[in-house]
Amino acid sequence: MKEIELSKRLERVKQMIPDDISCVADIGSDHAYLPCKVCLDHPDVKAIAGEVNEGPYFAAVKQVEAMELSNRIDVRLGDGLNVLLPGEVDCVTIAGMGGTLITNILKNGINKLTEVKALVLQPNIDASSIREFAVEQQYEIASEDVIEEDGYIYEIVVLEPTDVVISYSSKEIYLGPIMLQSKNEAFYKKWRHVFDKKQSIITQMKQASEPNYEKINQFEQQLMWIKEEVFE
Repeated sequence: MKEIELSKRLERVKQMIPDDISCVADIGSDHAYLPCKVCLDHPDVKAIAGEVNEGPYFAAVKQVEAMELSNRIDVRLGDGLNVLLPGEVDCVTIAGMGGTLITNILKNGINKLTEVKALVLQPNIDASSIREFAVEQQYEIASEDVIEEDGYIYEIVVLEPTDVVISYSSKEIYLGPIMLQSKNEAFYKKWRHVFDKKQSIITQMKQASEPNYEKINQFEQQLMWIKEEVFE
């Protein structure tokens, strides 16, 4: 049997995909490692690997062929969710991009998500924009995790559509409502680092000839949230 080993980051993304899905789309799939591993571990699942650049697209095609999964994984060249038809998949994964880019991809292809049960998202930065998207588009934050790999810390956020009106506090949007209830070592490490960095930024901003007090106040509020949840 063919095997593939994922990075710790992608393995955790895979683990957070719901068990009851039938077809997953991995957007920005690069070498299609994630959909290959999903299909190898779950014989009844099919996948679509979407890639906007030709180099990674051809690398994904080659990887899928090497894993003998061409009958179950369709590699497509295109921008974001444009590679999908409405209702074609019931799970979407997007990993390794900025949070703002991920939310833009989702917003631009929102009509492709009508049958999607879960969005499994791993932003490299700005996870708060994904939580804001959840509120705007009526998704529930179903699960979250923070992990560390090779000196980098990553947040993973799983969204599920809901008929219930969802609201989160500004602190929850910033730090993660579920992570606030299940803080792990990576969570503490991430936010200690952010705290130190923001303190330095605020000091520099206050020394400017025309300080941006609105932004300074925003950062100081964030520092207060971090202090409450990490240092107290």
